Amino acid sequence: MSGPSQESEIAVTDRRQLVDYLASGCKPRSAWRIGTEHEKFGFRLDDLAPPPYEGDAGIRAMLEGLTRFGWERVVEDGRLIALTREGASVSLEPAGQLELSGAPLETLHQTCSEAETHLREVKAVAGELGLGFLGMGFQPKWARADMPWMPKGRYGIMRAYMPKVGDLGLDMMTRTCTVQVNLDFADEADMVKKFRVALALQPVATALFADSPFTEGRPNGYLSYRSHIWTDTDPDRTGMLDFVFEDGFGFERYVDYMLGVPMYFAYRDGRYVDCAGLDFRDFLAGRLAPLPGATPTLRDWSDHLTTAFPEVRLKKFLEMRGADGGPWKRLCALPAFWIGLLYDDAALDAAWDLVKDFSREERHALRDGVPERALGLPFRGGRVQDLALAALEIAAAGLSRRARLNASGDNESGFLEPLLEVARSGRTAADIKLELFHGRWQGSVDPVFREFAY
Repeated sequence: MSGPSQESEIAVTDRRQLVDYLASGCKPRSAWRIGTEHEKFGFRLDDLAPPPYEGDAGIRAMLEGLTRFGWERVVEDGRLIALTREGASVSLEPAGQLELSGAPLETLHQTCSEAETHLREVKAVAGELGLGFLGMGFQPKWARADMPWMPKGRYGIMRAYMPKVGDLGLDMMTRTCTVQVNLDFADEADMVKKFRVALALQPVATALFADSPFTEGRPNGYLSYRSHIWTDTDPDRTGMLDFVFEDGFGFERYVDYMLGVPMYFAYRDGRYVDCAGLDFRDFLAGRLAPLPGATPTLRDWSDHLTTAFPEVRLKKFLEMRGADGGPWKRLCALPAFWIGLLYDDAALDAAWDLVKDFSREERHALRDGVPERALGLPFRGGRVQDLALAALEIAAAGLSRRARLNASGDNESGFLEPLLEVARSGRTAADIKLELFHGRWQGSVDPVFREFAY
């Protein structure tokens, strides 16, 4: 989750500014970049428990240790809560999940190298502190009550508000990890087409990356429990956004959606002001009770855009949000999947042909079914596995045509191999872990921390 926006303090006096803010993300193809984000669970090597913020082997010590690699400190209310370096950041999710928000990079070779460097640095510091880090979609062992809370102001506001609007929001905050990619668009029409393809195929990504089959040490009945959690978090700010597929969709319609999303906070004078459940339209009119007479700035609007959690999110770029966290190779595979589909014109056309006749009911059936059944979910006389293979074929061709080569002359399509293996076999990471749980692990999830840690 984001920290305070670095956007300007320009006053917002007209709704048109909100639309123009989104439209300002339009870029020529030469300026399109790849921004990969991933989260991971920390655990103590001796007892597998999640580390607290404070302490000699806590999350703050982890952040301090990373500064040896040139990361600069970000402090909130006197506490270290993030790091920055060359356009990238390391930040904290609510229960101390460590997130890398990568710099905007040109190729998958670069973004994969960035992730590898980060994980190498994390492992070096963590080893000295007696910590490890694990990539999965949901915390496999510990209960919600066992999870620590990080000292970030927005999390305190969200922690109080979440139980009012859903039963699983606190689990979303404290016990989930994801990997996502942020991608650019050329103009409004390009944004619309990419948004529609990404929303329709987001359940395929969820299925391919399914890796959250355990809750508190036992199978939970899902392959992507993380994905299921979003269905009972907050209906005002989650879901498949059916309006994206309606005629006339564009930046203005997304602004209307965001104006209907209740606020969490406003950031003023270095502190978060609790505005949970209030209307951003009242803020525009200067009628926000916690800040009487105040009106928003572009920074407030930028912050507000981060408080919606649909399957695909629009800011000045598009965020793909459907995948469970996982091991290093899948961190590279997620951007490869979406870059291959969306950054090549022929691939984007083929992907749209694949999904353009999906009905609303089919899109929702995919979204609702894949958390439990992943690639095995029936779809149009076949299974989601078939849809995944078709999408991967399109993505591979798109990456080949991009022809972004590394020093060895390889294009980016090789980063899809982990997903092709999953799609061809029909066995997700969750399926494999369940087999281990019922077999060699003898009904314990503890070995996952040894065998699948970074």
